[in-house]
Amino acid sequence: MSYSDDHLRHVLTTTKVVACVGVSMNPVRPSYYVARYLSLKGFKVIGVNPGHAGKMLFGQTIYTSLSDIPNEAAVDMVDIFRRPDAVPAIVDEALHGLPSLKTIWMQIGVTHAEATAKAEAAGVTVIQDRCPKIEYQRLFGELRMGGFNTGVISSKL
Repeated sequence: MSYSDDHLRHVLTTTKVVACVGVSMNPVRPSYYVARYLSLKGFKVIGVNPGHAGKMLFGQTIYTSLSDIPNEAAVDMVDIFRRPDAVPAIVDEALHGLPSLKTIWMQIGVTHAEATAKAEAAGVTVIQDRCPKIEYQRLFGELRMGGFNTGVISSKL
């Protein structure tokens, strides 16, 4: 999948509320640190994971499913941290239960052509096989093209 930098930048600058499906409360898991990073950058991040439902993460309640998130939360992006075979059900639930939905973002290694076509036919932007944390860092000057932090690197203590 190829996405222009302008397209990715537009998605990341217009998104306000992200539902992170498959979020973990374990700080070493990618879903945790991506959700944490996005929350630190000003996004409202709502976790979705039945194993952690009712708990708080980054100031927000974790929900069992997308359909449990109140409409007033105004979720405009769903970030999927699940296997590709789980994507169709997540996309269906998002399309039917999130009236403010603009974007479905599938993490690195996650793609699903049929679910993508269905979401796009409904007018929803889909990004597959990418990480919003990595793209944000790359597009907004926190990483160089090679993926390294732009700060000074030193071996001095």
